[in-house]
Amino acid sequence: MIEFFFDCASPWTYLAFHNIQPLAKEFGAQISWRPVLAGGIFNAVNPSVSAARENPVAAKVHYLKKDLADWARLAGLTIRMPPTVFPVNSVKAMRGCLWLGNDAMVPFARSVFEAYWRDDKDISREPVLAEICRSLDIDPEMLLTGIGDEGIKNELKANTDEAIARGAFGSPTIFLNKTDMYFGNDRLPLIREALQRKKAA
Repeated sequence: MIEFFFDCASPWTYLAFHNIQPLAKEFGAQISWRPVLAGGIFNAVNPSVSAARENPVAAKVHYLKKDLADWARLAGLTIRMPPTVFPVNSVKAMRGCLWLGNDAMVPFARSVFEAYWRDDKDISREPVLAEICRSLDIDPEMLLTGIGDEGIKNELKANTDEAIARGAFGSPTIFLNKTDMYFGNDRLPLIREALQRKKAA
């Protein structure tokens, strides 16, 4: 079992979301998609993210843009960094993922990633989420009503709190078999090696 704790507001999570699916399929591994709020994680255990945004290191920012572009090209994705609205409030989108459930959330999450990172749309806005819903034959009114449910709100908070309790400090955070943690798209080769070891055993 692969647990994938994620927030669509992260470009590196977009890459990992895209790349982990064929990897899981190759090894016959199931993915449990776990929406979280990266901002909640940062506020609780990783304030260095906000500090870096307030006092950026120019050389590092320049390199990170190149690094992201390299990874995006390798994955065949288009990622605009930064989008017009950055950082973005992704709470409604992530609640939408939860409301849809594990399997149905995958095409929705993919469309949210594409809308924000490829098409430069503000995914905090309900009209943008409604447009995504219509493109996927999801009733937008039902989703936008559903994300206001207290149970959905509490589940997103619980996922975020659980990720923190298990050692997460950002998105994506990936677990194999509950305890083996990996962070970031660039750790997927290590996940592949771990799955190979498990298969061999």
